Amino acid sequence: MWPMARCSSGAFRVTVDVLVVIGRRSGVVRRWAVPFVLVLQMVGVLVFAVTYDSLDFHIYWEGGHALTDGTRLYSEQLVAHWFTNTPFMAAVFVPVGAIPLGAARVIWQVASVAALALACVNTMRMAGSRVAVCAVVAMALMLQPMWQSIFLGQVNMFLLAMVLIDVRRLSAGRFAGVGIGVAAAIKLTPAIFVVLLLVSGRIKAAMTACATFLVCSGFAHFVAPDASRLYWRHIFYDTSRVGVPYISNQSPYGAAVRILGDVEHVGSWYAFVPLVLGVVGLAVAAAWARKDDWLGAAAVAGVTGLLVSPISWAHHWVWVLPVLFVLARNGHRVAVGCGYALFVLSPLWWTPHGGHPRQYGFHWGLTLVANCYLVAGLCFLAYMAVRLRGAGAGDRDGRPGPATNAESDVSKRVAVTSF
Repeated sequence: MWPMARCSSGAFRVTVDVLVVIGRRSGVVRRWAVPFVLVLQMVGVLVFAVTYDSLDFHIYWEGGHALTDGTRLYSEQLVAHWFTNTPFMAAVFVPVGAIPLGAARVIWQVASVAALALACVNTMRMAGSRVAVCAVVAMALMLQPMWQSIFLGQVNMFLLAMVLIDVRRLSAGRFAGVGIGVAAAIKLTPAIFVVLLLVSGRIKAAMTACATFLVCSGFAHFVAPDASRLYWRHIFYDTSRVGVPYISNQSPYGAAVRILGDVEHVGSWYAFVPLVLGVVGLAVAAAWARKDDWLGAAAVAGVTGLLVSPISWAHHWVWVLPVLFVLARNGHRVAVGCGYALFVLSPLWWTPHGGHPRQYGFHWGLTLVANCYLVAGLCFLAYMAVRLRGAGAGDRDGRPGPATNAESDVSKRVAVTSF
């Protein structure tokens, strides 16, 4: 992973240098600078998809082949790794598995960027941003959770897009719930949005999401009953199939295991940690939803899902996208810059890991850097909780009311433009 971190920093510097050089040219050239950078990024994605066998996508692809073969999906390793997603995820890859691996990978990676663009569009519209979509997508692709999702061929950006499309429909008072239900059937973490719908009083959308989840999971059980029974009885809560202490696991549980030295050293007391974080996070998210700030609610719920899950890999933190837009909308330009730099540079990879002795134990600043995504998530949750105290009814960002609306609108546009 260390080479990936260096690759990320190098790609960031090259992209910034290109933007700076082009930005010194004429107005016509500047108008094409960002699209040019995005085209370069897409060329890089295509070349990478053609030449590199992304591990997680390969596992998904093999899962589509193994689904109907008894319990092989979960009882045998695929590509020397366990398939840890739901049976429905494997069912989705049955038709994908009919396509040759290389061609399927190229289609998947291009679709991943398209899903990221959809997520950006829906986030921008909820935030009231007027920035060019291509600029936001180009900047978002430099975020470590995004490019690592592409590096691994992960499903994260599809889940982000499905949930945010539903959330935007909720914010507009339209029918919603299907996207959240499908996302939860693919990977369980988005199910936290079903709970958000319930506690915020959106019962119809919650029931739609639950029904969609049951239909998808029922379909997978119909196609592969043996694998489905094994998954729901034993596999979905089994963290022993993945490396919990690995530095990429930026959940509180991962941090606790690294600090205390091993999984066995984390006692039964830890069960209260995700419970408390889940209750607090959902309460804060529901409060913002009741104020009709669905972007804020989605950002808080997405971060809460990462905090309560025992496994939150660095590439799962795609929820940094709506978080940055919430901060930008609220006028916190310094926080946006710091947050963006943190998730581009991803300094957690600069700390000892991979079994290094200093990966374990508490080493003050080093430990904070090693768990920087977790620290950032906790800070954002605390910020959104505190900000509720200054937010009036119907006030989306806690700013003063009608007397300063015009000034507030201008500052919001300036702040969001900074992202």
